[in-house]
Amino acid sequence: MTTARKLLTADDLLAMPDDGKRYELVQGELIEMPPPSITHAVVTGRLGYRITHFIEERNLPFIYGPEAGIYIEQEPDTIRAADYALINRQRITEPLPERGYAAGVIPDLVVEVISPDYPRSAVDAKIQMWLAAGVRIVLAIYIASREVAAHHNDGTTQRFGAGDTLTCEPVLPGFACPVDDIFAY
Repeated sequence: MTTARKLLTADDLLAMPDDGKRYELVQGELIEMPPPSITHAVVTGRLGYRITHFIEERNLPFIYGPEAGIYIEQEPDTIRAADYALINRQRITEPLPERGYAAGVIPDLVVEVISPDYPRSAVDAKIQMWLAAGVRIVLAIYIASREVAAHHNDGTTQRFGAGDTLTCEPVLPGFACPVDDIFAY
């Protein structure tokens, strides 16, 4: 006789005691996430800084930040944490909760920094999950090859490598960041 596993909810994830580990919830299944490497954190910070500076300099209507739990599916629940997320304030119809997750508040842009040992199938699945949830652009930043792939919700992908300038059209018109600057550590 087999016993069905109980699927967890967003409330269950929120109620978990702090054991020092990071978790995501994928269709009710708890997924432990290893802490990011120092290189991962530096790359996230370098690009996040440039995007943040661009937004603040132009007073654009976005909220942004690293590692926020994004509630992208319900029943079964999915809470994913992007390395950096950018959300247009127009997508926020209710006050954000002080604690917990806001269902239906989907980022316009998500940054995922990909460590060399992260399985390609897991990368592709996470990118597709973001796009299916309504994210307009997912930037996959590959540490090993020092490349960026911009996956758009229309199914197109732009690739940027050494010597190229990363853009984030149509989410951030006018934004430009040399790819080499992202990896200059």
